Amino acid sequence: MQKKLTDTKVIKTEEQHQSYLAEVDRLMSMMPNPGSLESNRLEVLILLIEDYESKKHPIDAPDPIDAILFRMHERSLKQADLIPYFGTRSRVSEVLGRKRPLTVPMIKALSVGLGISAETLLGITHADETQSKEEVDWSRFPIKEMVARGWINKAVGKAAKTTEETLREFVSLIGWQFGEAAFRRTPLGDAYSPTTKYSLYVWLLRVIQRARENREMLGEFDQSKLSSSFLRELAQLSWFENGPLLAIEFLNKHGIAVIVEPHLKGTMLDGAALKDVDGTPIIGLTLRYDRLDNFWFTLLHEVAHIWKHIGAEEAFLDDLDASSEDRREAEANRIAREACIPRVAWKRSGAHLDPNKENIDKLSRELKVHPAIIAGRIQREKENYQIFSDLLGRGEVRSLIGNHPYGEL
Repeated sequence: MQKKLTDTKVIKTEEQHQSYLAEVDRLMSMMPNPGSLESNRLEVLILLIEDYESKKHPIDAPDPIDAILFRMHERSLKQADLIPYFGTRSRVSEVLGRKRPLTVPMIKALSVGLGISAETLLGITHADETQSKEEVDWSRFPIKEMVARGWINKAVGKAAKTTEETLREFVSLIGWQFGEAAFRRTPLGDAYSPTTKYSLYVWLLRVIQRARENREMLGEFDQSKLSSSFLRELAQLSWFENGPLLAIEFLNKHGIAVIVEPHLKGTMLDGAALKDVDGTPIIGLTLRYDRLDNFWFTLLHEVAHIWKHIGAEEAFLDDLDASSEDRREAEANRIAREACIPRVAWKRSGAHLDPNKENIDKLSRELKVHPAIIAGRIQREKENYQIFSDLLGRGEVRSLIGNHPYGEL
């Protein structure tokens, strides 16, 4: 029976919270038309969930160094650009490396120059200015789901390890920068929100773990090989029936690990891009939407991040349904679109000027890309997700890569 907006109530229990999360996942997969009953209900549910989670898990004040690093990312600043605020290049390095504390003159200069509040730079929280907080709240990890997926073992008997001990061991075994101290960092990308931080971090750790387990399948990575032609070659693998498998093998050959790991409940995650501590680039895909058009765009978007944006300590977490003002997300979108369908070819094509299946097939053959990519482009531009839906390749990705070593479906 279809639920109405009047059936929706303020969340008061965790059971109700989980029920609404499951319904959000279901409604998102339907891709309802704007203004429809389903679309309106989805918006209301998201607002109620955000309100409940913000009250249950209030956002901690940012760490001062993380606030500086975030502003550097935001303004594309290098360490050398911070010398006027710190005095010398070595002081910049020492402060950002947490080896030297911020001084009062530094705080004043940063507050004025970078627009970071003095309270943030002093590490003051309004909730409790005197009480120190745990860096990690281990109780907020999705324990039940981790056990159900076989990531960690369930504690049984008196001699068993506690949940916190098991989680600490899981994190320490990965040994990546998302250990305890890194929970103070602000992840990059549109999928991140404070209420889903723990689920996203542990999902990333699992992706890293699986990438390391399959490290022998990787070739040597050479950053200089990444280019527009590289992404174009990757996109044209969609032309083949087993294109997604060929794409994974192509990237593996070039030293880029691709891991398929379904998203955890409550996270709106399509993909991620990061580098392991040894510099190995890793792409994580959730297949939240099991469609060929979504697979190819997400994959190319994450490769674009690795090409253009990823450093030693960044990780992009992407919800590609979300709008973003981040120039790096906009650039990754542009690169992915251009790799799939070059702008000049698109503007003159019949698929753009007179969308129909014949013109979609014609452009597909000209560009040597799967028709799903073109159909998806038309849907997004026209904001009509009902047209040409039979061309999107629904259900084809999971069935194709489910048994691949990098696919865990």
